[in-house]
Amino acid sequence: MSTETRKQMSLGAFLSGAGHHVAAWRHPGANAEGILDFRHYAHLARIAEDAKFDMIFFADVLALSDQLDTAVSYMSPVRPEPIVLLSALAAVTEKIGLTGTVSSTYSEPYTIARQFATLDHLSGGRAAWNIVTTANRGAAANYGKERHLEHHLRYERAREYIDVVTKLWDGWEDDAIVLDKAGGIFADKSKVHSADHEGKWFNIRGPLNVSRPPQGRPVVIQAGSSEDGRDFAALTAEVIFTAWQTLDEAKAFHDDVKARAVRYGRAADDVKILPGVFPVVAATDKEAQEKNDYLQSLIHPAAGIALLSGMIGHDLTDFDPDAPFPELPETPDGVKGRLHLISDLARRESLTILQASRRIAGARGHWTIAGSPVTIADRLEEWFTGGACDGFNIMAPYFPGGLEDFIRLVLPELRSRGLFRTEYTGSMLRDHLGLKRPANRFAALRQAGEPT
Repeated sequence: MSTETRKQMSLGAFLSGAGHHVAAWRHPGANAEGILDFRHYAHLARIAEDAKFDMIFFADVLALSDQLDTAVSYMSPVRPEPIVLLSALAAVTEKIGLTGTVSSTYSEPYTIARQFATLDHLSGGRAAWNIVTTANRGAAANYGKERHLEHHLRYERAREYIDVVTKLWDGWEDDAIVLDKAGGIFADKSKVHSADHEGKWFNIRGPLNVSRPPQGRPVVIQAGSSEDGRDFAALTAEVIFTAWQTLDEAKAFHDDVKARAVRYGRAADDVKILPGVFPVVAATDKEAQEKNDYLQSLIHPAAGIALLSGMIGHDLTDFDPDAPFPELPETPDGVKGRLHLISDLARRESLTILQASRRIAGARGHWTIAGSPVTIADRLEEWFTGGACDGFNIMAPYFPGGLEDFIRLVLPELRSRGLFRTEYTGSMLRDHLGLKRPANRFAALRQAGEPT
């Protein structure tokens, strides 16, 4: 197959403080002082855009770890709020997508619809919303709640939430604003629609005081891998950020979610699946493994176990760290997908609690590859061409060097195989991802002669 016609992967640059490794802030090449410095993120965004990444991606956490002393002492828990940061980065970038995480459990639809619609306008159509339901139980107390919602209720709320938000984004038809200065008419009132939503979780009138976003709707991203998460993603998401350790697991997830999307009346290509990848790259496999070993040597044992505890929803700090990783039940209000992933990993590799904590401290359960540019490109190509994904979210171990290494060493190898673009072919995030622009629900009803 020629490089001109070969399918190409999508790549996100997942940006996170000093880096994704739990001990990244200790690395001599990490800009730990830049965690709340706009110049740090502007540099990362610009080099990702120069490299033609589809998007930059920011996660968010609404509470510090339950092991507060450990988190503050050893884990670098400080992070900027994504929407504020992305709004600033929109001014210093031109084409790269801008993805921010916002919880549907601890926010309100009207506010979020307005914020992301504004970001899409101000960036020229580059906004994406990573909708999460929040696994961190500590968030409840920070938002004045007596208890964290149970898992299935968080997803029930999220389904209604996204329905409200998309109604609000569609409230203004594309041609509603006419700007008739002579006649004194700003907009055609017949093309502006209230949401008039009445449901279990929300009663919201609308419309927004922001017109329809340039992309029609900002791209919707979802990151759940539980049964509820898969079904929610298949129904609503356009990009899925997921975590798997093996090709077989990733392919099974890919096939399952795409089949669910088709059952919901969508096309399989309406959903793009981008697993997280934690690449440690050097000139040779041996050097890359040495770099990874050095990163691992920086992990404080308490930090690793605290991170693991938070990820699986079970406090392991009082367990014997050298004991085998225990069999743990699901909890009603906890995280399910990551618990199963880490339990399967620990069982497959016969890991102790301490070993499991160190195993996930870099990529937080995502796929880790330490190797030469050819090795890493080979593995990415295997997953991509093997039907496991549509691309990857690149989680550099530390910033800026980890991302710069991937761009300098791995991207040329992917490009030589025709697997990644050399230039953008459009200006909006939907262009980069190959996603169609959604129809406006109210315009479709009006054109069909039905009440709006």
